Amino acid sequence: MFTIAVANTKGGAGKTTLATTLAAHYAARGLDTALGDLDLQQSSLSWLRRRSAELPKIRGVDLEEEGAKPRKKTEILVVDCVAAMSRDVVKDVVKQADVIVIPVLPSAFDEDGTRHFMDQLSGLKPIRKNKRAVAFVGNRVRLRTKAAERLERFLRDLGFPKVATLRDTQLFAQAAAEGSSIMELSSRRAYEHVMDLQPLIDFIEETRLGG
Repeated sequence: MFTIAVANTKGGAGKTTLATTLAAHYAARGLDTALGDLDLQQSSLSWLRRRSAELPKIRGVDLEEEGAKPRKKTEILVVDCVAAMSRDVVKDVVKQADVIVIPVLPSAFDEDGTRHFMDQLSGLKPIRKNKRAVAFVGNRVRLRTKAAERLERFLRDLGFPKVATLRDTQLFAQAAAEGSSIMELSSRRAYEHVMDLQPLIDFIEETRLGG
């Protein structure tokens, strides 16, 4: 089982949207996919309950339940991590994950929160020894703005790759309201935003396949 953790201790960074989008991508490829929810609000599991039975199957796992785990046949587990993670939970996430995806919004508050999260991560041995892949994603970015430029500088200085920039759009929210994802929308506008996600998917696949 290959595990993707979508994490950031800064709330509101878009973790659930990104986690559900990645889960939908792998389910559409025919891989046995599970979506794990570490958040007490259970936003990811609520999304699954809205999901049409006609869409590719994604199994939900409430990781807040003691002993809960995906079934043995699971090929891809995407974990939507809670924002207010303790150091012990961060350590456990790093231990279990193959890839840690960190969405960051273009704001000073998000930079501060992300910097604090990276201070936690950087102190863990698997991160120090480069035994876990870490990928930053610029989220809800309005291109060619000062905020976008600031975010680029901030991510560049962290020492980990920024692998994708997702432009600001309501299409993610519109799809999520129906238990769907932008990957499953057929409009040309949606396709353009799906292409924004491709570098992240390529990064994950390179790690998954040992490239």
